[in-house]
Amino acid sequence: MNVPLRRAAYAILGAFVILIGSVTYIQAIAGPTLRDDPRNPRVIAWRTGRQRGPITSSDGTVLARSAPSPDDPSVFERDYPEGDLYSHTVGFTSVLFGSRGIEATRSNVLVSNRDSTISGVLNGLLGGDTKPRGVQLTLDHALQEIAAEALGNQKGSIVALDPTTGAILAMVSYPRFNPNSLVRAGAGSAGLELESDPDEPLRDRTVDQTYPPGSVFKVITTASGLDTGLVSPSSEFADPQALQLPGSESTIENYDGEVCGDGVTVTLQFAFVKSCNTVFAQLGIDVGGDQLGVTAQSFGYNQDVPFEFSVLSSAFPPPGTIENNPPATAQNAIGQRDNRATPLLMAMTAGSVAMNGTIMQPYLVDEVFTSDGTVEEAADPSQWRRAMSPASAAVLADLMEQVVISGTGRKAAVPGVRVAGKTGTAQVTGKAPHAWFIGFGPVEAPSDVPQIAIAVVVESGGDFGESATGGSVAAPIAQKVLAAFFG
Repeated sequence: MNVPLRRAAYAILGAFVILIGSVTYIQAIAGPTLRDDPRNPRVIAWRTGRQRGPITSSDGTVLARSAPSPDDPSVFERDYPEGDLYSHTVGFTSVLFGSRGIEATRSNVLVSNRDSTISGVLNGLLGGDTKPRGVQLTLDHALQEIAAEALGNQKGSIVALDPTTGAILAMVSYPRFNPNSLVRAGAGSAGLELESDPDEPLRDRTVDQTYPPGSVFKVITTASGLDTGLVSPSSEFADPQALQLPGSESTIENYDGEVCGDGVTVTLQFAFVKSCNTVFAQLGIDVGGDQLGVTAQSFGYNQDVPFEFSVLSSAFPPPGTIENNPPATAQNAIGQRDNRATPLLMAMTAGSVAMNGTIMQPYLVDEVFTSDGTVEEAADPSQWRRAMSPASAAVLADLMEQVVISGTGRKAAVPGVRVAGKTGTAQVTGKAPHAWFIGFGPVEAPSDVPQIAIAVVVESGGDFGESATGGSVAAPIAQKVLAAFFG
């Protein structure tokens, strides 16, 4: 073969290689992205031409439904009767913006098989049910309404769950958005406005935001001291006005800048009820950074939480990072510095105390049912991990109950119910403190009595601003939810 022919052959071969590579890339790599792109006309036809099943709350309230368009019966319109109340959990399915929430995670059961695809045709020929399935959530509609009302227009979130099963009872994040605005006329401008909003209404703050937990982390610090046998409720600590951190010129003070008790000594029980920073900073140093990290991980820190939605990992310095840094250990022990947690994990932390140290896997979908109401899939509650020993959990339950009876959490008390809790006021550089409350009730409930665990966080003090504390802001919000649950 002469040189010109050889070059031509190489050029043709190279062109074929490029063509095959391009086709392979489009089909195997870029294909799924192109297929799912909302701008794809086939996606538009697929979404509007297939009926979606209903999504309901645990009591049967319809949260999402589809109906044929009055203008074109072959097109189905999605509707969210409760507006923004379930915007982050139920989510939305939109031609322009895709799907979020349950609409995304359970899309495979919510869509019908009434199309002309091979699977749809075969399913119909074989006598299969071509109607869409429905999804029943664990959320209690009345409790969700109360939680949203209690939080009001303050940035933050509330998570309430059944500690015995892990079922989510209420899940509220604010700011919210109305999903109907994303599926109706004008959806394009509404979506762009939501995406550019600096308050991030599309962010689900229950699972997609972490905060310094402040003093609610003292539950975990206490568990670490109890599990190692280092302390008991009667253990005594020095009661300085400010704790001098070893090897540092920094100090840690209590919230009010005063001594915790009499200025001489104070017991762990008294310090827990009054939420004294000096005592728990010292306890963190005594336990050690490594052990505190091990305990935090047993509660779910630095772990992937198995849940319906992706959950940001709550962060605590892992073992080996702060063991030789007492100042860092002390600051993390009181829920500051590098310590970050999601509201969901803190609700699970409260639930672990109620469950004798066990954390149940949280879940949001209770049942999947067919068009005739037959339950096709039901939740199967399971244990996720053991956070602490039953003995330590029993001690913490008593300490947390005392917080609500006579300590910083008095505003969370519900008449006639034994409520346990812990407040937190997390300092944030350049902003007002975040206000926290976690708790559960009733304490030592019989097996036939429903229980609830809750976490409330209000960003930058909400309406209270710089004067906010967990006891003044978050505890009253929790009280409204707990009172509704027990009412």
